[in-house]
Amino acid sequence: MKYVIIGNSASGIAAVSSIREYDKTGKITIISSEPYLNYSRPLISYLLAKKIGRNQILYRDKDFYKKNKVDLVLKRKAVKLNLKRKRVLLDNKQEVPFDKLLIATGGKPINPEVKGIDAKGVFNFVDLSCAKRIEKFIKNNKVKNAVILGGGLIGLKAAEALIALNIKLTLVELADRVLSSTFDKKASLIIEEALKKHKCDLITKNTIVEVKTKNNIINAVELKDKSILHADLLISAIGVRPNIELVNNTSIKTNRGIIADKFMRTNIKDIYVAGDCCEASDLISKTKKAIAIWPLAVLQGKIAGYNMAGIRKEYPGGFAMNSVELCGIPTISAGETNPVGTQYEIISDYVPKESIYRKIVLKENRIVGVIFMGKIERAGIYIGLIKEAVNLASCFFSESGSSFSKKEYFLKDNFGLISLPQEYRKYLVSGEVAII
Repeated sequence: MKYVIIGNSASGIAAVSSIREYDKTGKITIISSEPYLNYSRPLISYLLAKKIGRNQILYRDKDFYKKNKVDLVLKRKAVKLNLKRKRVLLDNKQEVPFDKLLIATGGKPINPEVKGIDAKGVFNFVDLSCAKRIEKFIKNNKVKNAVILGGGLIGLKAAEALIALNIKLTLVELADRVLSSTFDKKASLIIEEALKKHKCDLITKNTIVEVKTKNNIINAVELKDKSILHADLLISAIGVRPNIELVNNTSIKTNRGIIADKFMRTNIKDIYVAGDCCEASDLISKTKKAIAIWPLAVLQGKIAGYNMAGIRKEYPGGFAMNSVELCGIPTISAGETNPVGTQYEIISDYVPKESIYRKIVLKENRIVGVIFMGKIERAGIYIGLIKEAVNLASCFFSESGSSFSKKEYFLKDNFGLISLPQEYRKYLVSGEVAII
């Protein structure tokens, strides 16, 4: 059996482990356009900030490939698929045959249509190569002032790295606040106040319309309101989208991403997909979505690998979730964090002076979203309740049968597993339910 995996990140590595559980001898080939062994992309901001070293960014041993008998092809891009002949064409015109193929090409940065965006000193911030290029440019050009375009998670993590390097920073966001797709207004405000304390200037409801240069090197940016910001460096972090260019002009079905079924298969026999490039089941919306987070990429790769090896396993579905420390504030968000509609009920606890905010979103007696900031203890319990869609109606009454406030109940410090419905606790004890 010839297994070919396009992509050497979370999904691809997880698929290798799954395949090798059941197939010890099949030939596995990983193709990657990057020059590196596997590494943790969420850690690139810590590497740029010099909080970790190069070896600490690896998340598998260097001998992972040898142990698993993997033929690793680096610095080669897959440019075309021949579905009839089952071949992957590389950029050096080499053809790689396969019996089973996993497409795990990840996401690609969205680049704004801005005059001068191709100038030297303008970077994305999505992988290790980006971090290394930024590090080199800062050193060689003695960068003192930087601008980040985009106030999402990528932009915020880039901001943290530059702040740690004592670079004067301005963050520009088109929306009315940072992290508008991840947090609600109160949560965003906490992070914005923390950014200001770290001497990061924040400009919202605005964007960059031109990168100004001197000798083709950035020296300023012009905003939509005509204001000018001096900048020795610009990081464009307005988002990523599924990298599906490899399957363009093929019969593989796509929407925003490559569409996966419950076995992480595409619509073409023997071709699978996993990670940021795919659309798979969303547990909350009950639709297929592209959810670009590391844990789901690992799980999808794992399920794909099992099925490629002939072991029938279903992807249980997932939902948007982030666990990250921002400006020294631990945060966890999951599911529907900023819902609109009368069908939702919000329970919250807000202590702005201590940067503490906890929010639970309920729909039909089930938790469908949470935000925890500053005080994140037992957040895993709530995420488990989202995952299993547990009906909490029985929790809303005391032993005597009288009802009590949901807010008083769910945000009590002593809320824990014992507070949950008996049937759900039995599943937890039996090990049939995993709480993240």
